[in-house]
Order: sequence, then C-alpha cells, then structure tokens
Amino acid sequence: MRTAIVYASVHHGNTEKLVKRIAEECQVDLIDAVKQPDADLSSYDIIGFASGIYFSKFHQSILGFAEKNLPDDKKIFLICTYGGNANYKSIEQILDKKHSKVIGKFGCKGYDTFGPFKLVGGIAKGHPDEEDIKNAVKFARGL
Repeated sequence: MRTAIVYASVHHGNTEKLVKRIAEECQVDLIDAVKQPDADLSSYDIIGFASGIYFSKFHQSILGFAEKNLPDDKKIFLICTYGGNANYKSIEQILDKKHSKVIGKFGCKGYDTFGPFKLVGGIAKGHPDEEDIKNAVKFARGL
C-alpha cells in the first residue's frame, strides 16, 4: 500500500521530527505542503496530514493543500504537535467534504514559543522527545 504524509512544520521543526522518522521506518513518501502546494495524491492508498496546531487549527498550508489536492474517498490519518491541545476539527471539516475516512489520529506536545508563550520562554520544551517519536512510529505502523 502506498502511503504519503503531507506536512507543514514551520516554527521549531516539531512535526518534521515525527514525519521524517516515520518515513525512514515505514516507507512513507513525504510532501512538504509549504514548499510543494500542489501534488497528485490519486495513487496513494493512505494519506496522512501532519501539522502543528496554530490558533486551534492545522497550519493554513495543510488546509489549503487538502482542499485543493485531496481526491474524494481516501483513507486518512492525522498527526499534530501542539503546545496547548490537540485539535483536528479544521482538517476534519475538509475531509468530511471530500468523503474521506479518518483511520487514526496521533498527537503529542511540541515546543511552542508562539504569541504569549514567547514571554515565558515557551512551553513543552524538549518535545517531541524520543519517546514521542517512538510513539508516532508505533502509531504509523499500526495503520
């Protein structure tokens, strides 16, 4: 089964740490939505969307990518890194329109210095750590 992860990792590389390890260990193609806003996903059996959470949403590049490039009726998994809380609603709204089925979700803390967190030196320092990365790989293998 061909699998791809479309990701955006903008501030501290939190999400990129997860998806790169998953790609290495699980033979997954990576597509950086910031650098490559267009891609043909029709040949993939399973597609992941991975992002940090920004103002309770997936990164805008991921949302735009999914809206534009995701074919209907695909199996989807979601990965997020966050300083506050995991929130999948923004991407799930697009997936519903595309009649796609979410087959799994994974989230973990990620170092966050956005907005007011910058004043206190950030939160979730050191995350994702090695344990978080191992759990992400375990999640991907379980799909």
